[in-house]
Amino acid sequence: MKLNILCIGDIVGRPGRRVLADKLRELITQREIDCVIANAENAAGGSGLTPQIYSKLIKYGVNLITLGDHTYRKREIIEMLETQENIARPVNWSELAAGRTVALYKTGKGPTVAAIPLIGRLFMKPAECPYNTIDKLLPKVSQQAEIIFVDFHAEATSEKVAMGYHLDGRVSCVFGTHTHVPTADEKIMPKGTAYITDIGMTGAHHSIIGRGVESVLKSFRTRMPVPFEVATEDVKINGIIVTVDGTTKKAEHIERIRIDAGTADATRYDSDDGKPEYYNNFE
Repeated sequence: MKLNILCIGDIVGRPGRRVLADKLRELITQREIDCVIANAENAAGGSGLTPQIYSKLIKYGVNLITLGDHTYRKREIIEMLETQENIARPVNWSELAAGRTVALYKTGKGPTVAAIPLIGRLFMKPAECPYNTIDKLLPKVSQQAEIIFVDFHAEATSEKVAMGYHLDGRVSCVFGTHTHVPTADEKIMPKGTAYITDIGMTGAHHSIIGRGVESVLKSFRTRMPVPFEVATEDVKINGIIVTVDGTTKKAEHIERIRIDAGTADATRYDSDDGKPEYYNNFE
């Protein structure tokens, strides 16, 4: 038995949500996808996630949601993190931090898929050692799920590559998120783990990692705090499809994908507010 797992790169704001609403179901059908994992830490206004948007992503066809350094940007998501088993925050934060650390989904073919978010430490805010943390967690998760995917939300490529080798043969896939730029190093590692340093971004690609070009340039040039509006042009889905052998749990194929919004109006609203979305760069 083979399972096709789709991993979707960081969803940025309303344009990223809209292209999923328009394209995801068709992609699932065409590619016979058994499970969809999406990083949604930027799905609400470019930073954070709300319960309403969580529900929309599940409706669009997402099965598992991972989060990163913006997990608590919208505090109202905490209740979902504590009550829903298909959404998780980074596991190597404090054990006192709110929310589940493993997201679980039972596929139609039988096997359960686990998605574990880890967060990096290089050029990021303080966190526990991701290597020790995942080592302690894996025995427990292996009893809950047959197939394990790790979303390593990190800035440094070296840190992500190291995690790939650290987990080779112990999980089905390690994929990177956070930098919003897809890398071209997808591969099956020697012991059967699929790996890619970053799966990219789902949102507007005429942008600076999803935000308006002029605003980000102004911030870089002046060092003054500037609101970053969510960009709306050239909308794409970035991600990977990984084929896993349901018996051996090893990955057999990994493929980068890019889906253009095409004629879909990615700037139309999928909520009732009708207001532009902004992310403040005051931090």
